[in-house]
Amino acid sequence: MIAAQDLHAEFQFTQETESQLSSDTDFEDPDGKNAKAGKGMGAKRGKKALGDKTKAGGAGRVSGLGWVNGHHQENGMENMTLFEVVKTGKSATQSVVDDWIEAYKQDRDIALLDLINFFIQCSGCRGAVSEEMFRHMQNSEIIRKMTEEFDEDSGDYPLTLSGPQWKKFRINFCDFIAVLVRQCQYSIIYDEYMMDTVISLLTGLSDSQVRAFRHTSTLAAMKLMTALVNVALNLSINMDNTQRQYEAERNKVVAKRANDRLELLLQKRKELQENQDEIENMMNAIFKGVFVHRYRDAIAEIRAICIEEIGVWMKLYSDAFLNDSYLKYVGWTMHDKQGEVRLKCLTALQGLYYSRDLSSRLELFTSRFKDRIVSMTLDKEYDVAVQAIKLLTLVLQSSDEVLTAEDCESVYHLVYSAHRPIAVSAGEFLFKKLFSNRGPEEEGLPRRGRRSLNGSLIKTTVFFFLESELHEHGAYLVDSLWECASELLKDWETMISLLLDEPMPGEEALNDQQETALVEIMLCAIRQACECHPPVGRGTGKRVLTAKEKKTQLDDRTRITEMFAVALPLLLAKYCVDIDKVTNLLQIPKYFDLDIYTTGRLEKHLDALLRQIWEVVDKHTDTEVLEACSTTYHNLCNEEFTIFNRVDIARSQLLDELVDKFNRLLEDLLQEGEEPDEDDSYQILSTLKKISAFHNAHDLSKWNLFTSNYRLLSSGLQNGDMPEQIVIHAMQCTHYIILWHLAKVSDGTSVKGDMATLRKQMRAFCLICQRYMNGINTTVKEQAFTILCDLLLIFSHQIMSSGREQLECLVYTPDSSLQAELLNFILDQVFIDQDDDNSTDGQQDDEASKIEALHKRRNLLAAFCKLIIYNVVEINTGADIFKQYMRYYNDYGDIIKETMSKTRQIDKIQCAKTLILSLQKLFNEMLSELGLIFDRSSSAFCGIKELARRFSLTFGLDQLKTREAIAMLHKDGIEFAFKEPSPQGEGGPPLNLAFLDILSEFSSKLIRQDKRTVHMYLERFMTFQMALQREDCWLPLISYRNSLQAGGDDDTMSVISGISSRGSTVRSKKSKPVAVNKRKLPEEENSCSSSDAAWVNREQSVLTPLMMHSPQITSTVLRDPKRMRPEDSYAAAFTMPAEQHPHQPLPPQQSPHHQHQASIDYNTQVTWMLTQRQQAEARQQQERVSMHYAKMRSHMQQAIRRGSGLMEDDEEPIVEDVMMSSEDINEGMDFDTMDIDLPASKNRRERTELKPDYFDPSSIMDDSVLNVSMF
Repeated sequence: MIAAQDLHAEFQFTQETESQLSSDTDFEDPDGKNAKAGKGMGAKRGKKALGDKTKAGGAGRVSGLGWVNGHHQENGMENMTLFEVVKTGKSATQSVVDDWIEAYKQDRDIALLDLINFFIQCSGCRGAVSEEMFRHMQNSEIIRKMTEEFDEDSGDYPLTLSGPQWKKFRINFCDFIAVLVRQCQYSIIYDEYMMDTVISLLTGLSDSQVRAFRHTSTLAAMKLMTALVNVALNLSINMDNTQRQYEAERNKVVAKRANDRLELLLQKRKELQENQDEIENMMNAIFKGVFVHRYRDAIAEIRAICIEEIGVWMKLYSDAFLNDSYLKYVGWTMHDKQGEVRLKCLTALQGLYYSRDLSSRLELFTSRFKDRIVSMTLDKEYDVAVQAIKLLTLVLQSSDEVLTAEDCESVYHLVYSAHRPIAVSAGEFLFKKLFSNRGPEEEGLPRRGRRSLNGSLIKTTVFFFLESELHEHGAYLVDSLWECASELLKDWETMISLLLDEPMPGEEALNDQQETALVEIMLCAIRQACECHPPVGRGTGKRVLTAKEKKTQLDDRTRITEMFAVALPLLLAKYCVDIDKVTNLLQIPKYFDLDIYTTGRLEKHLDALLRQIWEVVDKHTDTEVLEACSTTYHNLCNEEFTIFNRVDIARSQLLDELVDKFNRLLEDLLQEGEEPDEDDSYQILSTLKKISAFHNAHDLSKWNLFTSNYRLLSSGLQNGDMPEQIVIHAMQCTHYIILWHLAKVSDGTSVKGDMATLRKQMRAFCLICQRYMNGINTTVKEQAFTILCDLLLIFSHQIMSSGREQLECLVYTPDSSLQAELLNFILDQVFIDQDDDNSTDGQQDDEASKIEALHKRRNLLAAFCKLIIYNVVEINTGADIFKQYMRYYNDYGDIIKETMSKTRQIDKIQCAKTLILSLQKLFNEMLSELGLIFDRSSSAFCGIKELARRFSLTFGLDQLKTREAIAMLHKDGIEFAFKEPSPQGEGGPPLNLAFLDILSEFSSKLIRQDKRTVHMYLERFMTFQMALQREDCWLPLISYRNSLQAGGDDDTMSVISGISSRGSTVRSKKSKPVAVNKRKLPEEENSCSSSDAAWVNREQSVLTPLMMHSPQITSTVLRDPKRMRPEDSYAAAFTMPAEQHPHQPLPPQQSPHHQHQASIDYNTQVTWMLTQRQQAEARQQQERVSMHYAKMRSHMQQAIRRGSGLMEDDEEPIVEDVMMSSEDINEGMDFDTMDIDLPASKNRRERTELKPDYFDPSSIMDDSVLNVSMF
């Protein structure tokens, strides 16, 4: 048996308001027999003897049944085990269970053995329990035996396998357990055999160290517990029905009372009570044996199963489980480290708070764990945060007083979240809190209009929007509220009334700020209704609309057009001078259905709208407002609609007036020949801004504005007194003129001679911009540079692509002087420190100004880099850009890196030459600053070397793709190093010899064959005396030669080169990851803080072909060789013999030997060198194999240690303080004080023996249970 005899249970029944089963025979055994042999559950079963239990059906072989010899039988042929039947799911679960029950009645040992093997096989174990094992072995011995036979090569088992078949298996597995208990609830589960065996097995498996056993058995035990809860609930209902029938019969007069029926009802109630006692014992056994341990299992899936099922118990049988004894497990687990488990906690609580009857019994839990739930709205797992907000919404519905103002405010701001599900959930919470509570005075208000209920709600929305202080996120607020408050947000009639109508007596009118917010919300609601997708930054893109959504969209668009076609002119007239309101209102017409102007006979309202737009253009000079007017005209001037002629005439009249005014003012300005006064400048500027704004969206070619603008720009160059804003807008307008002209020429709609005119105008304008770029005013220079870069890119050779060869005459290639001017502008205006930037006019302390200035400089740099990427300027022009990569990495690193990547795609060799050129420029700058003699440990030299290392990393891992480029890079670097002669005269090192130290950063990118080639090329520049030098000034040459002679050991940066290196033929497949891991070494080594000692130590560890034994350098004798890092050595493969250690002074008698060694034949030295290299490589290969074997063995031992200790500390909470807060629970918890106690019936008056109630709310969480006070 499972449960001990001392696990008593006392319960008091609660009166059920409505009984689902009123008949006194609803729970009678349908077969008329009850196999229950006694009351309660005995001690835990030890060895099972078949003779101890009575058997029905003899040998258990009945040919007519669907279950024969442990196998399911279909059409008289046995072919599948119980596991296979459930896995395939072809047979109905009900029929499978019925077949097993029939087999159990024939021979319960055989049937139970099949059920045991079913659980074993569902765990993925290949072993099976035999009849002999079932008879003579304990459960623990059986589980140990199955563990030994478990296939642990793969961590997969049925519950973790993916695919539709295994998802269906999990469902079938859970259904099988539920149906099994439901079909056995009348007799078999009370026979003290089947349930005892199953619970004992599942309890043992749930404590296994094998995850598959633990996971599968925990799921089975929890589903079994849920099924037993259903049985207990049914028993409780049936007992209440029996009690009512008994009392009704007993209250009858004696003459009509049936004593035999009273006796029958008493007997039935007694049997039901005994059955309920046994169900309590079974549930206690599962809860204490499985749940209490597994809800804190190391595996998150197992913990999630436990929490999910306890939520089902509390909701299903709230009288027994909805108390603090069980709620505390959910509260503790809300601190779990895994989002999956936290999510199950929240979903379990949602089922409880959803019911008002249940939520009223959660006050103590809510007060204790409310803060934790509120904090989970900011959970790092989005799904958890969404469910936490939904749970708080349910808490809010149950009681308005539970959540404080601070709690609500923590949810309010989430309506502006970029994650849409979180924002929508927060919007629903906001709607429930602010908009759902209606007072009695609001019931009789009209449905629409200023005084309607929506009027006050819209005001509330405006107030909330303003208080949030995130005014630019109006679209996010509307999107968050759209799903729950779309009817409110679509009440544009009320919004218009609030804006246009005068307030009623006693009503507080909206102020200017509130009206601006209302206009923005109204515009966002219109956009949401017409576009039917979230705003930018929220959502992955447009989704396909359903037919119903499309119909709603069309209906809303029609309503918007009909409503705002009339109201928009009135709104523009009222707010004509307000920039923010007018800008938003002018965006509404782009959502109109323009056909309605004609079909609805609304032409007069269209004329009114056009007049108001004219009025706005006349009164405003703000660029944003003018562009909104231009866009509105563009939307209305659609040739597909009949209103086109009407709008086109109005637009032409407006532009005629603007152009005539501009030409008149320009003539007056040019004729005077003097500096324009303030009034003249304002008139010209405002007119020019309006023309530029319209030219952006409309073709104004027929007005021939190029001549006027060109004259204005030329005058500004000649006199130098033109205001900067006039020059800037004149440039912008001229730019639009050229682009519109190009569009006509490209489309083939131009007349003869237009292409020549365009070519002439474009080149003249580029020359004007080039001259302005050399001016004084910074703003004008930036505008000229930007436009010039755009024109050079547009009129580059790319213009002939896509079959437009006829435009070849328009191609404009900048000459070298123009390229130099563009580059100098970038170097002067972009690569400057923040303190040197005076473009913000004294506002440098303002952080926003700094960000704006940086953004402007990034745009300038990006404009020039596009010229490099599209091969408009020479690629080597980028050398001056690339050399700034390290210094300005935070500001422009991404732009420069992307430029290098794109140029490499265009021409790998030219890109490599540009990179080495940038390093050469930096080296020359360093020489000019530090002089010819400098310290290689200086910050300047280390910076160049670090930049070279960064450049090296950009070449990637595939050395074959960059082979030629890297070789050419080394070639140019070697030539540069030996280009200038020594300033010390003959015998001294070349001026740029230290550059070889920088060049060595790229040696690891050379494959082995190319290293030999580069080394041979290097020897062309070397003399015999250079190879003999060992002074400090020659160390760069020595280290560079060493990096080229290191062979395949330096090819760790490439997978391909690693495979093709010397040691690749002897490496096993298992040793390859070691080489891959070593790829990180070149990125981390070669620190810039190298000293002369490190250089000497490198030199001493290498034997060159011309000097096998190096003489001891006096300057390094006193230095500690231990300070040198092992990774600083470029050629660790070449070690000297032990008797000639480089750090041991040589005896005096050996010096003649060194003098004689210089005369050794060169070929003999090379042969000796190759022999030494092969021996070193063999030693290195052996060391790598040994290290890899030791690492694998260490990993295996650690894995074994981890596996063996999986459940050793099962008594301690697995998730530590995240699982249970320190103020909630101590680690040493005594769970044995808890029993499942089903509530007693309120009508059970005859029961005299009352046991103590262990689950009284006032005592369940005392110190005797947890050692701390929970509530």
